[in-house]
Amino acid sequence: MSRSANAAALPRHDLVDLAKEAAAAVARLSAEATSAVRALVTENGKLSNALIEREQHATHGLAWLCTYAEVVRELADYGEQLKSEGRFGETEELLVAIGLGEYLAQIFGGIPMNQGEFVRLPELGLTPSRIADARTPVVEALIATGNTPADRARLVALIRASQGSATVGDPGLDDTMEAIREEMRKFAAAEVEPYAHEWHLKNEYIPLEVVRGLADLGVFGLTLPEEFGGMGLGKIAMCVVSEELSRAYIGVGSLGTRSEIAAELILCGGTEEQKAHWLPRIASGEILPTAVFTEPNTGSDLASLKTRAVREGDVYRITGNKTWITHPVRADMMTMLVRTNPDEPGYKGLSILLGEKDRGTDENPFPTKGITGGEIEVLGYRGMKEYELAFDGFEVPAANLLGGVEGQGFKQLMQTFESARIQTAARAVGVAQSALDIGLRYAEERIQFGKPLVEFPRVADKIAMMAVEVNIARRLTYFSARAKDDDKRCDVEAGMAKLLGARIAWAAADNALQIHGGNGFALEYKISRVLCDARILNIFEGAAEIQAQVIARRILDGAN
Repeated sequence: MSRSANAAALPRHDLVDLAKEAAAAVARLSAEATSAVRALVTENGKLSNALIEREQHATHGLAWLCTYAEVVRELADYGEQLKSEGRFGETEELLVAIGLGEYLAQIFGGIPMNQGEFVRLPELGLTPSRIADARTPVVEALIATGNTPADRARLVALIRASQGSATVGDPGLDDTMEAIREEMRKFAAAEVEPYAHEWHLKNEYIPLEVVRGLADLGVFGLTLPEEFGGMGLGKIAMCVVSEELSRAYIGVGSLGTRSEIAAELILCGGTEEQKAHWLPRIASGEILPTAVFTEPNTGSDLASLKTRAVREGDVYRITGNKTWITHPVRADMMTMLVRTNPDEPGYKGLSILLGEKDRGTDENPFPTKGITGGEIEVLGYRGMKEYELAFDGFEVPAANLLGGVEGQGFKQLMQTFESARIQTAARAVGVAQSALDIGLRYAEERIQFGKPLVEFPRVADKIAMMAVEVNIARRLTYFSARAKDDDKRCDVEAGMAKLLGARIAWAAADNALQIHGGNGFALEYKISRVLCDARILNIFEGAAEIQAQVIARRILDGAN
């Protein structure tokens, strides 16, 4: 009997055990690929930055392969957890089986890094024999029997029967987290979903009444310790909240990001006086912060940042330009990455200042002396508005130097990257879930050739894969959040969640628009907004290429 025949005969009721075996096989494969790529980019016994750059396709491809290996492991762990708790029902089994079948097939056939770039195993230095060894009978079984037309059709039937559920399948959370999810979902359904598309079309700010509602729910102090007026919850709670709010409108989901970044900066790097002064006001929503990091000619290259802060007595005077600043008009405080020491090259001369400003309006956006700005009109991610800012002698009290010591800015900022990327991954899950919701609703309601669109296999297949991939993105996001809650370094895990989640959100939005046909291209349909919102996720908080570079470098340095 052939290997494939043996594989197809393996029983589905052993799915969790099969998944664990497949995860081990893929882990070995990714370890071998890591060794092969490391050899490719090593010179004189050390990793060479020049070779890593020259071999970007291989190094970035390694990041994607290791991300896929993490997906397989997470699906196995998800099934094992739910099975042990008696919660591994048919829907969950199908999510795992289809996910394993598809992602294993992509590992051996070609992993899409984006729509036009694929990485294949031989490009990572793996020989045919090594690849063949990893394609075990169990892996063959899951590829052959996991993502089948029958499985996809059955999953869609179960989804249609359970419409109204918060998620497809059991998310594997406890009752407390599910209660938080339900509370956020109710708020979003009442205060956000009915109005979000109009806010988007008119490029209007999210109303301050909604902002106050978020503050009342504790969103801005969700993960802050109770001693500073927060709720003292972990990153899992942040993920649940971000996902549900972003499911309604990414702008609302992202309001919490402003406070999350600022609060974590101050909590990790601030003096005791700064913590006592700022954190309770951020938690209550009294202060709306914004991050002022990026410059017109730097992008991801923060080491070349030029905005200058010169100390004169008890104040710093700031001069320079910043761009892609989200929600600056209505912000009361700016976390500003500036160069305090021009003689220190690269990152060493950077500091963070907490710049206070007056809240502006559309008519008078920047009433504070020393700040001017112009709006950057954008396709999506509206509701807060993006600006380019110019600072000309803008004053910040010297007491607002974060931590009270110059030169710590980049180090302080790096402490927030894990949380920011976990939160962005959660927003991606919410956007992908929104695309699934909208696509499914339209497929149910649109009648063509005498039946709903959802009854056509190609449409149903899109719905099924959206549901499977939303679950995958959620699994990686929760995994990274748990690591953060356990005080473990999780930059690789957070990066993987963000990297894959952004791609999944874009694919879900694109497929949901395709289900709409020509109507999806009309501005009046919500999916046109979701498509625009999904696109930014692959760029901010680390563009996909930068994210893959960071993941690969850490793996090559010996992470995991």
